[in-house]
Amino acid sequence: MSEADLNFYFDPLCPFAWMTSKWVRMVTAQRAYTVDWRFVSLRMVNASIDYEAHFPPGYEAGHTAGLRLLRVAARTRAEFGREAVGLLYASIGAQAFDTVVDLDESARADRGNVAFLQPILEDLALPLTLADALDDDSYDGVLHRETDEALALTGKDVGTPILHFAPPDGVAFFGPVISRLPSEEDATRLWDNIVGLSSFPGFAELKRSLRERPQLRSFGVDDDAVGVEEDWHGGSRRLKK
Repeated sequence: MSEADLNFYFDPLCPFAWMTSKWVRMVTAQRAYTVDWRFVSLRMVNASIDYEAHFPPGYEAGHTAGLRLLRVAARTRAEFGREAVGLLYASIGAQAFDTVVDLDESARADRGNVAFLQPILEDLALPLTLADALDDDSYDGVLHRETDEALALTGKDVGTPILHFAPPDGVAFFGPVISRLPSEEDATRLWDNIVGLSSFPGFAELKRSLRERPQLRSFGVDDDAVGVEEDWHGGSRRLKK
């Protein structure tokens, strides 16, 4: 079991999970917190959903690509330990969201392949054979267990990321969902406020579905710009509840 201060459940191709992870890394750089980067698959969360009827085009392919990358993360953890998962996620997120402008939702499917993953593994000095896990569904059992673990902490009407504070006995929530990266000072202030809310045993939820497009190059939003506000009802611009 994790002995970290925070369990962070992520899908590697969720842009809002990536934004939140960057904030969490800012906080851990300033404070002596440890994070266990754990798995929650949006493809598995939405396993019973008719994608064509409920989501905009490209979502199923994007969620499947995230599942494929999580298989690689699971193998990486098995062979190189939990710290390697954090490094792998950081590199995947930076490549997927911070280095390219790609406004086409369906293009996320192209990130679940060897061509996307190979330079990331090379940069981390990890063996290229890890990419074999992209097609290896034997890792899906691990991903199912951790996805179920995350949903058991929050309930099922959530997305990613899921943060479990002070595990195993602390509370867990979906989010916080942020669209802009805070300053270093604001990062710790936000953290303290979130921890303050989560420490009250009767607190359950704050929610609004209106969100700015995240401050990520893949969404065409520069670091000093503000994205257009959209209604992400269902947590992912789902067309139907």
